[in-house]
Amino acid sequence: MTGPGGSRGGSRWPALIAIGGVVGSVLANVASNLAGNVLSELAASVLGPVTIVLASGGVVGYVVYEVRRRRAGREVDPEPTEVLTIPAAGAPNLPYTAEFTGREEHVDALVGLLTREHAVAVLGRRAVGTSACAVQAANECREDFPDGQYYLDLRRRGRPRSARQVLTALARILGTAPPTSGRPDALAAAADALRGQLDGRKIVLVLDNVDRPEQVRPLLPPTARTCRLLLAGGPALVGLEGVVAHWIAEPGTSEAVELFATAGGAAPAARVRRADPRTDPAVREIVDLCGRQPRTVRALGYRTAQHGWRHSDVLDALRRAVQTPPHQRLAVSPAARLVTERDIAYRVLPRQARRLYRLMSLVPAPVDRPTIAALAGRHPELVTALLDRLAAAAFVVGAPGDRYEIRPLLAGSARLHLRDADPVRARVAAQARLTRHLARRAERHAANLAVLGSPGDREWSLPLDDDPYGWFDLHQELLLAVVRVPAGAKETLPRRVRRWWFRLAVALCGWLAYADRLDEWEQVCRTVLATPTADDRPEIAGWAHNELGVLRRRRHDPQGAAAALTLAVNERGRRGNAQARMNLGLALLDLGQLDDAVEHLEMSRRHRSGADRAGHALTDLGLGAAQLARGEPDTAHHHLVRAANTFRSVGDARGYAAALTNLVLVHAALGEHLDAAQAWRAALREYESVNDPTSRATALLNAGATLLSSTPGQARTAYELLAESRRLREETRPTAGLARTLLYLGDACAALGDRADARRHWADAAAVAEEVADAQGLAAADARLGQALKDDADSRVT
Repeated sequence: MTGPGGSRGGSRWPALIAIGGVVGSVLANVASNLAGNVLSELAASVLGPVTIVLASGGVVGYVVYEVRRRRAGREVDPEPTEVLTIPAAGAPNLPYTAEFTGREEHVDALVGLLTREHAVAVLGRRAVGTSACAVQAANECREDFPDGQYYLDLRRRGRPRSARQVLTALARILGTAPPTSGRPDALAAAADALRGQLDGRKIVLVLDNVDRPEQVRPLLPPTARTCRLLLAGGPALVGLEGVVAHWIAEPGTSEAVELFATAGGAAPAARVRRADPRTDPAVREIVDLCGRQPRTVRALGYRTAQHGWRHSDVLDALRRAVQTPPHQRLAVSPAARLVTERDIAYRVLPRQARRLYRLMSLVPAPVDRPTIAALAGRHPELVTALLDRLAAAAFVVGAPGDRYEIRPLLAGSARLHLRDADPVRARVAAQARLTRHLARRAERHAANLAVLGSPGDREWSLPLDDDPYGWFDLHQELLLAVVRVPAGAKETLPRRVRRWWFRLAVALCGWLAYADRLDEWEQVCRTVLATPTADDRPEIAGWAHNELGVLRRRRHDPQGAAAALTLAVNERGRRGNAQARMNLGLALLDLGQLDDAVEHLEMSRRHRSGADRAGHALTDLGLGAAQLARGEPDTAHHHLVRAANTFRSVGDARGYAAALTNLVLVHAALGEHLDAAQAWRAALREYESVNDPTSRATALLNAGATLLSSTPGQARTAYELLAESRRLREETRPTAGLARTLLYLGDACAALGDRADARRHWADAAAVAEEVADAQGLAAADARLGQALKDDADSRVT
């Protein structure tokens, strides 16, 4: 026996060879008796050895075939998966359904339509149960059509009949003249003869497996007054004139479980006692992994009961086949092979469409056409045609952004087909093509992130393929799914995939950092650390630790940042060491370890390439901040001016604004109040074009504090600047910056004579500083509150 779509002719060749050997032997004997010595010697010397070779080859071939057939598990008797029981020849010939289960609402709807409509079509994807529903509905209303109930299958040996063949078969059934040719006028004449035969008679005519509208178009629209035409077919019949369509999908989970149990009840009793499928939770997941396809569910239910397989074992076999990473080898179980063999809808697809469907199961999220073309390694125009074919057959569905994905119900079945039909080498090659394509596109878009600024900083719209934020937003589910290697697969990631996978992870982290999606950013970094590549190449592990360090600084965890960045410095090479040392210096600056911070920043500057102008600017910015904190404003001014000039020349508005923000404090420390005012005004102008709320809040804080210390008469302006800084900071989690803002806001209120608001702001500053463990800010707030209480006491005494 072979699976659907197979052939029984494959087992004949060994027998034919053996028969040929016997025939050759007989001919050799006849030749030796009839001919002379010459023919006798020829027969003995030639035909004799040939006969032995042929006979031996036949025996060996038959043994090899039988061994392979048994290993494939095909020696079992066929299970009853046909849903129609065809009666003996004669009229009427409407078949009955075999063990029809569920679908009551669809059958009732069809019966209701047949009472008032002349032509009804049951539509659905291939092998979803349209034939069974149509025949069941026709049988339930047999009494309404006493003049006859007729049935015709419009497929012959799996191939669709032509319109002429359909009309010829109907003419044979109803006793009318068949069409004389395939010309339109001949078909129309035969159809008119059929209408005349049916007119005025209560007859239901079921046309099953209608693949093409052309097969039934001559019969439409039906004009018989009491005759009913019931079609069963696929989506290609949509829009037929005079036909009312009724759609059906796969059965629900409960109905599929009932199909599984009913088929198992028809199997020979097994010795092993098994649980009732209707109450076993494993069966519900089994039928879902089968895509709830009726034929597949019935076949698996029958085979499970016949062999006495435990439902948990069947489920485990299907789960392993679906969930094991495609690049890992796994023997296909008999249960998984049975599911793929009974998938009729898949087997009637063209070969290229089947391959594309299998490869799309490697993609765990919606994907656009260029990516699908890269995955399949085919021309985009061919991929577009194949996608249209798969969408028409309800294998794939569309998603926003001109993307496609396998229907969720069929995702498990597609993975089973992939493992059964494609070797590991082909699967790995497809994974590599997909990862390379995504990495290249992600790198191109990540390179534009700094140029375009933050997501909320744009009032214009760009085409999707030119907009980095739009592209990452649309494909984020796909990118994260590809980078987040499933558990147990990181250690076995194929080498030809690792390089591009790491480049994709780097580009993705760049977007996650700009989008402030810290949790996903950390998860990607830890995934990189868990791969063998991180063990083989220390610079990759160093990159991941550097990213984790930057992430922890952003989470206001300088201690954790310093620990991660120390690992990065120890693992990265000289070139990558410069970036890690700079980040470590900034983390040490946050911890107040100023000398160590300056040392690492100086080493970072020495290690950087001369062509890395942006890197030098970042290092100068860090050195300026560190030396300002160390009380060296002159040296800090030198580094900050150099950083500002470099940032401006390379077009980095964010870095330029940060350098100006720090220059405000430098000028204030040097007593250059006019320069300080010019610096903070320039910084605020830059932040109008850069959507960076945290840095803008810092600039506002520096501006307000400088005004309070240098120009007390502008306390109202300082208050407004500090109030805006507080508003920006309160949109995020509490930080030391918020505590300092509240502290200076209280100072501004005090300068304006509002002592009550000043005490309230200082009290809030003390609470925030205590929450974020800012000892210096807490001490300053407590000192101001203490002074305020003392002043109040003195005023009462006075």
